Amino acid sequence: MRFECQPGCTKCCEQQGFVYLTEADIVRLADHLNLTTPDFEARYVFRTKNQRRLRVPRHANCEFLESGGCRVHLAKPTQCRTFPYWPELLDSRQAWHKAGKGCPGIGKGELIQIELANRAAEEMRTAHPFLYR
Repeated sequence: MRFECQPGCTKCCEQQGFVYLTEADIVRLADHLNLTTPDFEARYVFRTKNQRRLRVPRHANCEFLESGGCRVHLAKPTQCRTFPYWPELLDSRQAWHKAGKGCPGIGKGELIQIELANRAAEEMRTAHPFLYR
C-alpha cells in the first residue's frame, strides 16, 4: 500500500462527514488556538452523551479549512491525523481503492510499512471505540 499527502491537497477535508474528537484533541486544539478548553468547546464542539465532534454546518467544510490548508494542522484531531489509516480502509482493499478515488495521495509515494498503518488504525479504534463496535 502506498500513501503520500500531495502538496496543497485538502480533498480529505472537503468530504462531508463528522470529525470526532477525543478529550486530548480538545485540549490540544484549544491550546493551539490560545483558547481555554471551555471556550474552545463552546465555540467548536458538539457534545452528546458518548461523543464529541466538531461543529460543522450541514453541507459545509470544516471551519479550520482555509484556502492554504488546515489552520490547525499542527494540532489536528486524531481522526484527521490518522487518515487514511482508518480500520475500515485497511480492512478492505475495496474500501482503500474507493477512498483513493477521492484522495490523490492514495497509491502515491513509498510503500508504507503495514505495522505503521496498523498502529494508526489502532489509535483510531482506541480514540473512537463507538465507531468500531
